[in-house]
Amino acid sequence: MAKQRRAFNPGTFLSTIGAGRKMVSFKKEQTIYAQGDVADALFVIQTGMVRVSARSHGKEATLDLLSDEDFVGEDSMGGQSFRTMSARSMTDCTLLRIEKNSMLLALTRQMKLASMFWAYVLARNIEYQEDSVDQRCNDSEKRLARILLMQAHVEEQGASEGTTSKISHEMLAEMVGTTRSRICFFMKRFKESGFIYYDHKGKVLRVYRTLLAFRAR
Repeated sequence: MAKQRRAFNPGTFLSTIGAGRKMVSFKKEQTIYAQGDVADALFVIQTGMVRVSARSHGKEATLDLLSDEDFVGEDSMGGQSFRTMSARSMTDCTLLRIEKNSMLLALTRQMKLASMFWAYVLARNIEYQEDSVDQRCNDSEKRLARILLMQAHVEEQGASEGTTSKISHEMLAEMVGTTRSRICFFMKRFKESGFIYYDHKGKVLRVYRTLLAFRAR
């Protein structure tokens, strides 16, 4: 009797080693890849947080902060020969590195994986479009509220609260497009209003769903 083939599981493929896939570890503040490097692989975050940034005219801007189960470097699947952004670990991280050719082959053969991957890419693209609108139409405080909600996955999960690793005020200022002093002022006001909670010694920031009401005002 022929041996029955096990059904393909996208989650397993994106979290285990195999042909063209290996686990790699990075210490805090290590470069995963730099802008201009050859785009020969993408990564899936297993644990930790990764900062994605881009440099232009001598200035660097933080574009995204990614965490567990997020893809990093998925632009390599879109025909880019070289990295258009840089990725750096914000914490100790473990990532699954998938060679570009292995991922492309899997995407052509496995419909479930392709559907999951392209849905993720589309959602990220929509987020970047919303970021662009946010920068043009909303004030700094509302932009900060949106970033905190996104990082804690409050809207995405529909939960009453969510948590994220504590992000420095300098980095938040860079993402919002304002000064560190303004971020300190907004964060203090959010905390006093009961929208967020953190202590100065802790490493976790708790974001409450009530912040959605402020953002919608």
